[in-house]
Amino acid sequence: MADSDTTASGTTTDWAAWQRSWDRQQEWYMPDREDRFRIMLDTVETFVGSEPRVLDLACGTGSITARLLDRFPDAVSTGVDLDPALLTIARGTFAGDDRVTLVEADLTDPDWPSRLPYDTYDAVLTATALPWLRKGPLTSLYGQIADLVRHGGVFLNADHMIDDTTPRINAAVAIGDRARRDQAMRDGALDWADWWALAAQDPVLAAPTSRRFEIYGAHADGEMPSAAWHARVLREKGFAEARPVWASPSDTLLLALK
Repeated sequence: MADSDTTASGTTTDWAAWQRSWDRQQEWYMPDREDRFRIMLDTVETFVGSEPRVLDLACGTGSITARLLDRFPDAVSTGVDLDPALLTIARGTFAGDDRVTLVEADLTDPDWPSRLPYDTYDAVLTATALPWLRKGPLTSLYGQIADLVRHGGVFLNADHMIDDTTPRINAAVAIGDRARRDQAMRDGALDWADWWALAAQDPVLAAPTSRRFEIYGAHADGEMPSAAWHARVLREKGFAEARPVWASPSDTLLLALK
């Protein structure tokens, strides 16, 4: 992976530093983030081995791909995203690594799979990337994912999955999360808005960050259905089995087997 890159204007961007900064910002929301990645890759190895062909869906900066290749050097990964700023970091990070292909595509475009370098994958992986989709588009996307996963392959989605049948539990968890985040902020952590403010000041990331907010706006307008909803829809769309394989009080890693 490339550690830094120098632009035509002579500006050097430290891609590894941006990756670390993104990780710390994400951990402000998810202190157990590395746990879910570890279990995700454990599951990949269990079902499809240590040389998988992986689709990193809504890949962002390539957090999953980086951990995948660190653990499985013979894996290959296709990262797909629409965010121009996060893709800029991913391209800088993986420049020169022929195991990684990065594709700019809108997952709400019915033709996005045609841009992929492969027709099928051993595993499709995603984390905290799909809540900006409402249930209708997400249902359609799950059908496309089912078509892309080979027989015996897996889809793994780690995300916020809220069970609205447990309102008292949900409220208590939210209070605890807020207290932890407030303390982390007092200790110097960056939240989402702070991180993007820094990106907007970087000479390499400023323009793609501006385009990013033109595409998405300040906030996603999605939904966070329960793990049971995700599992049911994935089965309806062509997966043989689907269930959680890890959970925190607010998040779930859901496995679907083709």
